[in-house]
Amino acid sequence: MKKTLILLSALAIIACKKETPIDYSIVSGKITNKEKGEFTINSMDRSIKDPIHVSEDGTFSDTLRVKEGTYVLYDGTNPTFIYVENGNNLIVNYDAKDFENSIVITGKGSEISNYMLKKRELEKEFKVGPDLYKLEETEYKAKLAELRTAQEEVLNATQGISEDFKAKEKRNLNYYTLGRLNDYEPAHGYYAKKQGFKASEGFLDDLKDLDYNNEEDFLFSREYKSLVSNHYRKTALDLAQKDSTLNRNTAYLEAIKAIPNEIIKNNLLFENTSKGITYAEDLEAYYKSFMDNSTDEDHKAKITESYNKLKMVAKGSPSPKFVNYENYAGGKTSLDDLKGKYVYIDVWATWCGPCIGEIPSLKKVEAQYHDKNIEFVSISIDKTKDHEKWKTMIEEKELGGMQLFADNDWNSDFVKDYLIQGIPRFILIDTEGNIINANAPRPSSPKLIDLFNEYNI
Repeated sequence: MKKTLILLSALAIIACKKETPIDYSIVSGKITNKEKGEFTINSMDRSIKDPIHVSEDGTFSDTLRVKEGTYVLYDGTNPTFIYVENGNNLIVNYDAKDFENSIVITGKGSEISNYMLKKRELEKEFKVGPDLYKLEETEYKAKLAELRTAQEEVLNATQGISEDFKAKEKRNLNYYTLGRLNDYEPAHGYYAKKQGFKASEGFLDDLKDLDYNNEEDFLFSREYKSLVSNHYRKTALDLAQKDSTLNRNTAYLEAIKAIPNEIIKNNLLFENTSKGITYAEDLEAYYKSFMDNSTDEDHKAKITESYNKLKMVAKGSPSPKFVNYENYAGGKTSLDDLKGKYVYIDVWATWCGPCIGEIPSLKKVEAQYHDKNIEFVSISIDKTKDHEKWKTMIEEKELGGMQLFADNDWNSDFVKDYLIQGIPRFILIDTEGNIINANAPRPSSPKLIDLFNEYNI
């Protein structure tokens, strides 16, 4: 009898013991024919970018402790969109040289990731992009409606997806359609070569009653988040037009301040400031505006870290150095080699459209100042695999000045020390190696010549 009681007591203890909740997910798999280079997992807002080790045979495995949502596995060429939630055990296999035809995602919790694969295939089938934007309004709207119907059919047909996810995703598909309507006017004007094109009255009526304060959809849907962000950017544009003292970034901060939902306000404040602070004309005022309006302590800590770094590259401070960068003309070049001259630095890459757009203006300025005490230095932050592409572009576009190749693309110390998060980026340094302007005007801006004249260059 005693043994029975002991056994029953033991069973009762086991039954009452709470299971430890799983607070992680696992992603593993194999990539065949992977080129050299890093393999990372990235959040959609780019706040997370963590390396994943890939063995020589292409296999990988990593334990993720991240918020539930969509993430991107990126091998440098092919993006794999996966949906991650605690308890998932995703297995991702593909051939890097035949990604679209070989990608296979299996394992526990893979249903949503496979749905996203099919959704992207539909976007390609419907030619979402230049071909779609060239269509006239009526046909364009009809195609969008057809695409949305096809997307919902795929969603409804996918087994193993919760009803809660399906309900949120159906709203997301609606936001996707609204987003493409919102894109139409500028995109059609560009791709159909109709300068100054304006959509017909009522074209955007579907957006009239959109609620821009839905916290759940903001956190779930990138499409909704984009619509909200665009809405406040338009508000900022109106503010800037009414107040000439406000630049684009400052006006956007002003517009965001009025958002009633704290989560949405904090998120947009942080995303805008993370990049905007690196371009702030008045760093102190910009930083203070963010700190006064954000209530997220984690965001405040991160922006303060950026603020402290940017103070190190303020006007008059010694410039961070680059050392032994490959020079297209031969040999290696360091910033110290250029002391005694003013140095105008262009940080760029061959894949950057706006960078390439500045080339004609840069050539013109170089020619204008070819006999002055200034060196025009272009630093490419292309990846190593694009080294030949860099050399080819220099030859084909007959690039002048001093052409250098950074030692570690975006991860180069020079790039990180200047907190460069977007290109092109232009920097002006004096003859002693001190910073004149860490965000110098572009070659296409008349303000650049004004700056040169200010220093009698």
